[in-house]
Amino acid sequence: MAGGSHVYDVFRSRRMAVLFALGFSSGLPLFLTGQTLQAWMTTAGVDIEKIAAFASVGLAYTFKFAWAPLLDRWSPPWLGRRRGWMITTQLALIAAIAAMGTIDPTETPGALAVIAVVVAFLSASQDVVLDAYNADLLAPEERAAGSGVYVMGYRVAMLISGSLALILADHLAWRIVYAIMAALMLVGVAATFAAEEPIAHERPRSIAAAIVVPFKDFFVRLGWKGALGALAFAALYKFGDQFASVLQVTFYKRGLGFTLTEIGTLNKLLGFAGTVVGAAIGGALVARYGVWRMLLVFGLLQASTNLLYVWLAEVGPDRGVFATAVFIDNVANAAGTGAFVAYFMSLTSKSVSATQFALLTSLSSVGQRVFGPLAGDVQKHFGWSGFFVTTTLLALPGLAIAALMHRVSSRRRPAGSLPETSPEAAA
Repeated sequence: MAGGSHVYDVFRSRRMAVLFALGFSSGLPLFLTGQTLQAWMTTAGVDIEKIAAFASVGLAYTFKFAWAPLLDRWSPPWLGRRRGWMITTQLALIAAIAAMGTIDPTETPGALAVIAVVVAFLSASQDVVLDAYNADLLAPEERAAGSGVYVMGYRVAMLISGSLALILADHLAWRIVYAIMAALMLVGVAATFAAEEPIAHERPRSIAAAIVVPFKDFFVRLGWKGALGALAFAALYKFGDQFASVLQVTFYKRGLGFTLTEIGTLNKLLGFAGTVVGAAIGGALVARYGVWRMLLVFGLLQASTNLLYVWLAEVGPDRGVFATAVFIDNVANAAGTGAFVAYFMSLTSKSVSATQFALLTSLSSVGQRVFGPLAGDVQKHFGWSGFFVTTTLLALPGLAIAALMHRVSSRRRPAGSLPETSPEAAA
């Protein structure tokens, strides 16, 4: 019993409560420039092509690796290098999110796009700093628990900025909804003040070193073929699902006629439940069968679940079908994401993990941020059923790369040697 108690002691620490709150701070802004903004523009009657075009306001999430070295190189004159940048981005986010809610999407869509870009930039910058903070702070025996607590805080925030925000919008003006979301960022501010600054490591001596070393290290360790394969896989594995997300809320609202309260309740709450189940299943199966095998299995499931939305498009606004599609889709996606992130972790070097991790996670969002504006054209040409069939087909290149890299890693790895999650195996 004493041993069992010791296993759970890590979750009782003050550090874990802080990580939960920081995860909340990281997850809250995401939907405010994504699906919640999508719902706002849909209810305001904005043209579907313009809604799809707004997917580009989140390009900062795709290109955050470009300025990640600056956050490693320089430190604000308050609270230390990591906490200094954390509090700076959080306070700026409070102001930007509140300002975003005051803009009319029909009268001044250009101004809304500009402030949404600012929110996305600040949010992506916060993510870079928080990823680096977690890597710097957590001892090896705390990493699994710390990551789990952080992700749970992230998911709770997404539930609030997605589900609760939509429900509130059926009863309150959007400017009030966004003001409430801005105020909730104070959770992150409080956590930053309560957090401990990690032990200081030597910063890159120049901006050139901060930029060059992470990329040089990545290609030297994995080799050119392995590195390019890893980057292509990062970009394509989630491509179909990312592309589908551009118009998902618009599909529920305009395509099926569900109210924002129904979308907030069924989509977000069942999505959250599916995420918890999927994360548990994914973690157990990856530990049992290895990351590459599960990446392939989960990738097939992710692609297949998009066909559930074809079914929903054909039967119309059936709550049972809606609930089934949302739950199964989120189970598959959460399981795949767990294996996906585990693979990313295996590719990074601790000394430059912030920039390397930012590069990999940036590439994983290109389906939404870079190609998302094309979603409106696809939907107009093929209808909702054709749109979701297309997103299923867009997942196939990523699956092909997963199958190829799994075959290569299996051929090169003698039994009992490198685990499947190692970069050497992937190369």
